[in-house]
Amino acid sequence: MSGINHRPRMRRAQSTVHNPQHSSHVLVIGGGIAGLSTAYALQEQAHLARMPLACTLIEAQERLGGVILTERVDDFVIEAGPDSLLTQKPWGLDLCRTLGIGDRLIATNDRQRKIYIFWGGRLHPLPEGLVLIAPTRFMPLLRSQLLSWPGKIRMGLEYFLPPRPSNGDENLAGFVRRRLGREALEKIADPLLAGIYAGSSDGMSVLATFPRLREFEHRHGGLIRGALAQRRALRQVSSTNGHSPTTLFMAPRRGMGEIVEALSRRLDQVVLRLGQTVQRVTPHGDGVTGKQGYVVRLNDATALQADAVVFATPAPITASMVEDFHPRLATALRTIPYVSSATISLAYWRGDVSHPLDGFGFLVGKREGRRIMAATWSSTKFSHRAPTDAVLIRSFVGGTGREELVRLDDAALIQLVREELGAILGITAMPLLARVYRWERANPQYFVGHLERVDAMEQLLVSYPGLYLTGSAYRGVGVPDCIHQGLLTAERIMTALTPVV
Repeated sequence: MSGINHRPRMRRAQSTVHNPQHSSHVLVIGGGIAGLSTAYALQEQAHLARMPLACTLIEAQERLGGVILTERVDDFVIEAGPDSLLTQKPWGLDLCRTLGIGDRLIATNDRQRKIYIFWGGRLHPLPEGLVLIAPTRFMPLLRSQLLSWPGKIRMGLEYFLPPRPSNGDENLAGFVRRRLGREALEKIADPLLAGIYAGSSDGMSVLATFPRLREFEHRHGGLIRGALAQRRALRQVSSTNGHSPTTLFMAPRRGMGEIVEALSRRLDQVVLRLGQTVQRVTPHGDGVTGKQGYVVRLNDATALQADAVVFATPAPITASMVEDFHPRLATALRTIPYVSSATISLAYWRGDVSHPLDGFGFLVGKREGRRIMAATWSSTKFSHRAPTDAVLIRSFVGGTGREELVRLDDAALIQLVREELGAILGITAMPLLARVYRWERANPQYFVGHLERVDAMEQLLVSYPGLYLTGSAYRGVGVPDCIHQGLLTAERIMTALTPVV
């Protein structure tokens, strides 16, 4: 794919064991955004601390970025994976500024910041004023044709419901049904969750997926109360500093791939081994000093010695690497399920699309029986994603209960999406271009109790100092979440490797 400027793969080592002549060597497995962020933070923190540190990053693919992949065709900017950074989580924007691409960030076209729900055979705009799923403006809710009158009344009654005494985890479906009612679950929460996690709300953890909902309930007494308090706080900040609240999403002008490109250029003190896989990791203790180390064996028979190893890989892959010496951890890692999805981007001449595409896109209710989960009107959401006389639409296929669709060949997936867009948006023209990207078992599912299981996994690592887990499988699937986890992992490694004076 175009748009990724990598340094060439490092020459494969000829010796059996490679041991860099530095006091410490950290090996990062996985070149997605979590692994890249970890390696970059280690490089920069070691430089600031004047600490000699060698770092090697191993990536099975011939490219960096993981699910971040931008393809640029003529004047189209096509995102295969994540298309933006959530600004309420600052770590993505902070990294861009640190990398020197802060001036490349653009906001979404917020004048068109409308999201539709496909329900009852038609597109309904989500009521304005929703914070997550809680209403803060009642006239838009009353005017909405998405919800029935009983559904609207039930949502409004949430304001008067007492919080649940227990602060434990529960499934998202039960939480939303308890607080806002069945219609809010089916017509708002379920489509939103499918769009983010490609999953179902029935088993998903509210604490791991939308912890702010629980925070609203327990800190403010309810979702509406909490959402109103948040809105008041944002207004107070705005009046104090004279600036309006920032846009919800931002992205580099030429796509998310710019972040990967910038990171790759800045990793000048990190050895990159692309197109290589780890066969196994073996603990290796020093009988003289008592210091714990690890030998990491690659597919080309190279063995690398490391003082610390970061697993920035999907949980099942990590499980296969640790199973020989830590079967309990491997078993725990395999309790995190994954589902597959695909994104299909189609471009059309603007004159061939009668719908105004006056929003960011639409989400599909599960009961509608459609074969796509959602679609983003990419050329509306962000400027510069398509020529002015064309539009770009990205559709999502697969997810929980419909993973078999991901296994269709490219032609069948393109035809499926064309039929769905024809039925929903009335588009019958042939697309100008089409791109299909499959993400096999790439979407971790945070089931009830997820955070407790992650805590238990980290506790299992206590007996193996120098091993670290990071990435989307654990404490957040978004790009900013993964960047934050990488930063925290690097800090933990530096603390562990810094000699005590």
